[in-house]
Amino acid sequence: MTMNTDTTHAPQLRSWVASANVAGCDFPIQNLPFGRFRPAGSAEAFRIGVAIGDQVLDLKAAGLVAHADMNALMGATPAERRALRERLSAGLAEGSAQQAAWAQALVPQAQCDYTVPCEVRDYTDFYTSVHHATTVGKQFRPDNPLLPNYKWVPIGYHGRASSIMVSGTAFKRPQGQTKAADAAVPTFGPCKRLDYELELAYFVGQGNALGEPVGIDSAEAHLFGVGLFNDWSARDLQAWEYQPLGPFLSKNFASTVSPWIVTMEALAPFRAPFTRPAGDPQPLPYLDSAANRAQGALDITLEVWLQTAKMRAAGEEGVRLTRGNTTQAAYWTAAQLVAHHTVNGCNLNPGDLLGSGTLSGPTPGEAGSLLELSQGGKQPISLPNGETRSFLEDGDTLILRGWCERAGAVRIGLGEARGTVIG
Repeated sequence: MTMNTDTTHAPQLRSWVASANVAGCDFPIQNLPFGRFRPAGSAEAFRIGVAIGDQVLDLKAAGLVAHADMNALMGATPAERRALRERLSAGLAEGSAQQAAWAQALVPQAQCDYTVPCEVRDYTDFYTSVHHATTVGKQFRPDNPLLPNYKWVPIGYHGRASSIMVSGTAFKRPQGQTKAADAAVPTFGPCKRLDYELELAYFVGQGNALGEPVGIDSAEAHLFGVGLFNDWSARDLQAWEYQPLGPFLSKNFASTVSPWIVTMEALAPFRAPFTRPAGDPQPLPYLDSAANRAQGALDITLEVWLQTAKMRAAGEEGVRLTRGNTTQAAYWTAAQLVAHHTVNGCNLNPGDLLGSGTLSGPTPGEAGSLLELSQGGKQPISLPNGETRSFLEDGDTLILRGWCERAGAVRIGLGEARGTVIG
């Protein structure tokens, strides 16, 4: 699973697309994430694009693909994917002979509509943050917050793919059954404890055949890339319905994903060692390898922002709730999730989405949900404009942002995943 840097990551590399060279840009030439777009307001079919600066390169118009099937592109071999990245990098670099032709294939991002970056046929949600699992567990099991299997097996369940939405989409507050602790019977109505979950989406590239597990050392060859993911959660519905089979209506009503998939190749300069705290059990052999220990973790900074309806009306961008890093939050690596998911012979397919689960760090300022920030609603958080929140209210917009930054490498971003709840 070795991930090496190459000429496409060179810090001195610059693009003839001027906006890609601006310091702090999410999409410099070292990034080159993939998504699906069309001209804003049109009824045209979505096509494959690559973000560069504040523009989108239409891959078909540039002569780089002959189709609009993102899943087919994702299912290419790692060598084919690297070759396409090298062509994109060379063609977008300053002095490229492709500049005149490819300039005609650029569309401003602000003039585009986007959709989920690939067709997600299957979606699995994991539970990889030990800090989140512990904090939430304390609210339900104060004396035994972490169940005994947590540190041995990546916990996951299969979610609903049809309700995954692209960033910018509004969704209705879910309804369902809830039951107060002192009530004799449940009631039906709108969710009163609506929450967000700060996650990453790991997108599968090449699949595996049914019955053929993917080994830990080849697991990342089956991953295409990473996006931001908000797996909205109806906490009150979940508390009543989750036993014995787990969440159902509390999770299947909406999940928001960013429009861009940052490839595993782009993330190569931002790898980190994967280590377990002293005294914790080490992964079983099928979940362990020297390469995974050396560089299995991803070093991604993640932020959560909240913009209330009142803030929006006042022209305010919103307020940052938390900032954390995946190296502190994730107890399992992406490679371990793929290896575990397939060890029983389960077949993954191009475009499958593996949610990381809520990524919470060890401090309150790194929490990945309001359930943690407000301590289950017992301590509402105060906002700068005088409002308070225990859980999300109608009109609230929640924004996830992420980026990678390290000495000796050019900063790359994941864009944002933005969603608004309506009544």
